[in-house]
Amino acid sequence: MSYNPYDNVLATVEKAAELLGYAPEDYEAVKYPERELSVSVPVRMDDGGVRVFQGFRIQHSTVRGPAKGGIRYHQNVNKDEVKALAAWMTFKCAVVDIPYGGGKGGIVVDPSTLSIAELQRLTRRFTTMIAPIIGPDRDIPAPDVGTNAEVMGWVMDTYSMLNGHAIPAVVTGKPLQLGGSQGRGEATGRGVMLNTLYICEKLGIAIQNATVAVQGMGNVGSVSARLLYEQGAKVVAVSDVSGGIYKAEGLNIPAICQYLSKRGNLLSGYEEAGMTRINNEELLTSDVTVLIPAALENQIDAQNAGRIRAKVIVEGANGPTTIEADDILEKNGVVLVPDILANAGGVVVSYFEWVQNLQALEWEEQDVNDKLAKNMRKAFDSVYAIAEKKKTTLRMGAYLIALKRVVEATQFRGIWP
Repeated sequence: MSYNPYDNVLATVEKAAELLGYAPEDYEAVKYPERELSVSVPVRMDDGGVRVFQGFRIQHSTVRGPAKGGIRYHQNVNKDEVKALAAWMTFKCAVVDIPYGGGKGGIVVDPSTLSIAELQRLTRRFTTMIAPIIGPDRDIPAPDVGTNAEVMGWVMDTYSMLNGHAIPAVVTGKPLQLGGSQGRGEATGRGVMLNTLYICEKLGIAIQNATVAVQGMGNVGSVSARLLYEQGAKVVAVSDVSGGIYKAEGLNIPAICQYLSKRGNLLSGYEEAGMTRINNEELLTSDVTVLIPAALENQIDAQNAGRIRAKVIVEGANGPTTIEADDILEKNGVVLVPDILANAGGVVVSYFEWVQNLQALEWEEQDVNDKLAKNMRKAFDSVYAIAEKKKTTLRMGAYLIALKRVVEATQFRGIWP
């Protein structure tokens, strides 16, 4: 059965609205994206032929500010996934209380099959086609799965050339030389690390005694693993699309990150004394203190949730746990820090980058990291407190705060005309 991640969003919103005592008309507009753009992107390939790629940019809400959200390059991108990701961005920005709504973009492509020149042509054409609806005060893209700072540089340059002058604030997650922010590359993973520390502190778990498994060693997973390793946690399992590795005494995370930093390298080619090879399913169900799913959506579902042995799950990816799995995990006493809180570090520092661009300022990295930690601590404490008060999960606590902020903004603005 195909699973629609947007149904996940709607089910959670309905439950939160009920707990908040909202009538349907209070939150009806939140259930629908404001704007959906589908584009066909023709690209001249290196062999002289032309391929057409399908792309999307969806703006879920701009009630609290410009839409904000990444651009994903992945072969499994589809409209329902992008809709769900855009909605999660709305709630993520609301839960950490930054003045943005939610948006998301994606192209159906496996970027590893394209040359750098083809990727650049694809990015520039896609940017041109979504240019009418993006901008520093409309919709501000960022990197996501399959994209990076280099791709964001192409987006910024293309949009700037179309407008005849440099507009760095159109996109975040850019190279530093183009107005990117110190600390942005690590921000999502740093937020995951901070939330892991906060929840372990609440549960009385010393981080030095914690074992950690990380599914997905892209930007978010690798940074989370490295920062937790630096905090003294024992990272015993990591994985990527090629499979996973396990070592009970703890893996050499800096060496793994160094190996993976070379384009094309996958964990299937990595060797370390004492390690054993595992698959992604074995990683998810490994006997660890903390599990960090940092890959794609719907990794923890009704089939495997009952076999999860981690005490704590901190969601590095967007939507890695299905609604059915949430119920099973809650019954089994697994504490879960939800995506819209756990991985919000990226959008918080994206906001800092946007503010710096608009004011033509540059903040020091330590200043950025300190501001991020302050923001994440405040958001975590608020979510934890309301979840305790309402005797509900941290996910529902996060949605109670986020939905309330979005609905109140909608009510204050009113429905025009």
